[in-house]
Amino acid sequence: MTDAHKTAAETALRTTGGAPPDDVEKAPIPLLEPREGIPPVVATDEALAEVVAAFAAGTGPVAVDAERASGYRYGQRAYLVQMRREGAGTALIDPVGCPDLSALGEALSDTEWILHAATQDLPCLREIGMVPSRIFDTELAGRLAGFPRVGLGAMVESVLGYALEKGHSAVDWSTRPLPEPWLRYAALDVELLVDLRDALETELDRQGKLEWAHEEFDAIASAPPAPPRKDPWRRTSGMHKVRRRRQMAAVRELWTARDKVAQRRDVSPGKVLSDSAIIEASLALPAHVNALTALPGFGHRMGRRQLEQWQAAVDRAKALSEAELPQPGQALQGPPPPRAWADKDPAAAARLSAARASVSELAERLNMPQENLITPDTVRRVCWEPPGDRSSAAVADALAAHGARPWQIAQVTPLLTAALAAAPAKP
Repeated sequence: MTDAHKTAAETALRTTGGAPPDDVEKAPIPLLEPREGIPPVVATDEALAEVVAAFAAGTGPVAVDAERASGYRYGQRAYLVQMRREGAGTALIDPVGCPDLSALGEALSDTEWILHAATQDLPCLREIGMVPSRIFDTELAGRLAGFPRVGLGAMVESVLGYALEKGHSAVDWSTRPLPEPWLRYAALDVELLVDLRDALETELDRQGKLEWAHEEFDAIASAPPAPPRKDPWRRTSGMHKVRRRRQMAAVRELWTARDKVAQRRDVSPGKVLSDSAIIEASLALPAHVNALTALPGFGHRMGRRQLEQWQAAVDRAKALSEAELPQPGQALQGPPPPRAWADKDPAAAARLSAARASVSELAERLNMPQENLITPDTVRRVCWEPPGDRSSAAVADALAAHGARPWQIAQVTPLLTAALAAAPAKP
């Protein structure tokens, strides 16, 4: 951390105690340019080899960020990777020109990677061969430390006293060449990540939460890739309006047809056909293209060929037999919705009520969000199907089986053990 940055960070944390109160108003210092200027974009194997050598020779943790083209392109691939390390400076790497960054990932395999909201960037980094073994997540650190706002800009401002320009976060990063203002923004996103990490580590240690944070970071770094989502068409916006199974089949057929077109054209599915148009066509089940054209989302700007492919999807749904139609809902995994517990199992509802109250009180005392203390799903599962003997050891084992970390188990086990005693087990 530079002397100026260190002074600003210490002042912010000393003044705010880890979370700035409303009555502390200090004008942040605008951060307008990277320290060494905007680096050239690395888009060739030769330039990449130089970056690999420079970062391998660097010291300390490495700051990493990635930019995607959500809302513009199909999927969540990375279109720019930003990195910074002491002794190496900042690098901006184009994964289109350099699609395999495994050599860079291997060179930094034993290094701590600093990311902000790591779970958002790790999947796209993994696709290009960059898989860290150790991480420090500055967003998650902010949550554990009790900061009310944990976006990168808010954290840099409240912890370090600098203001980041965030105007380009939602641009189309697949654009080539990337405009200079975008590259400046991208370089600044990793400019202070190491400084932020150091300040947050100090604050977490002061609060006695540093080991908790390390357990959380290790869990993220070691987590396997998420499996493909089952029946992703069920997540179509407005799906709650669709009641009949044949209408659901139309949603499925239209969603699948749209996804194939979007993947082929490498564009966001929403740019091919909106969710609202899929729902309108599924509810109406139009008999022919002319009827489809009259529906919202299928106006005069859409070509005849496009209209015909959407009508064909509707027709496929209409031709399905009853046995081929989708079921009204996905098979329930885990407990029913809590609102149904009072009718289905009053004792479980009592356990859940007691557990929620205790967890909420402890989270407030620890100054962190409840979901970071223990996930609501874990609490529901343990309260719905508690261990047979209700001992602390059995409750701890149940929490571990649901993925709770050791620090969470130590904090929450006494609460859930008491809550489970609030009502008898299911007969």
